[in-house]
Amino acid sequence: MFQAWIHSKRHEFVRDILRDFCTVQQLLERQFLVFDREERVDFEVLRDILGVEMNKGLLWRLKDTSHHLFRSKSSSIFYGQLLDWCLGYIFHETMKLKEDAYQQHSYGERFRCISDEVRGAFGRQLLQELGAVVAQTRESMRREITRIRFIMAACCRLFLEYLPRHKDNTLLARFLYDRNALVRKVFARDYDALINVLYGDHPERMFLLAAQSLDLGGWEREAAMARQKARDIARSA
Repeated sequence: MFQAWIHSKRHEFVRDILRDFCTVQQLLERQFLVFDREERVDFEVLRDILGVEMNKGLLWRLKDTSHHLFRSKSSSIFYGQLLDWCLGYIFHETMKLKEDAYQQHSYGERFRCISDEVRGAFGRQLLQELGAVVAQTRESMRREITRIRFIMAACCRLFLEYLPRHKDNTLLARFLYDRNALVRKVFARDYDALINVLYGDHPERMFLLAAQSLDLGGWEREAAMARQKARDIARSA
């Protein structure tokens, strides 16, 4: 029964995985850019992205959706399995980063306050030794961010290999159409390759498939606009 349910929801799951990956990538990258400048990240932002067992955040839900789709008995696709591994790894690295961010913010700030009250040679020596631990937390965060960025980039390459088998997925096409600016930011120079592996010499198919999904949702005006864009692209080809 569960496997049949997974199969029936696969088009939604594929759409959800790409959508949530793109959203998480941008949320995390904003924090990473802050770290590049200021050597800190916002603990509360990471906490919200991850969530908790009883109230899962976006990244946690992404991991779970990936496990449902790629760990089912009917899924033996290598690139899907590897994509699932990468998404799980990102989740756990982000968990570690969140804990380090908490230590840096709470215990790091407290350490600096205590340092202002240092007394005597022994106190200064001990603070110097303990300060090295604080610095190690910062370096740990740097390594975690480097790993997450690397695996995020690997995920983009894996999507290029995995998604072509879903070239007729209307929900996927609609996401690519509705959130095109987001997808372009995430895939950057690989965006054209993404559209090419999905739709080949007929990029207008993305708009036509998106229009089908919009029609089913009752968005007739938006569907007509998508079809017009498809005609414009076909004429200019």
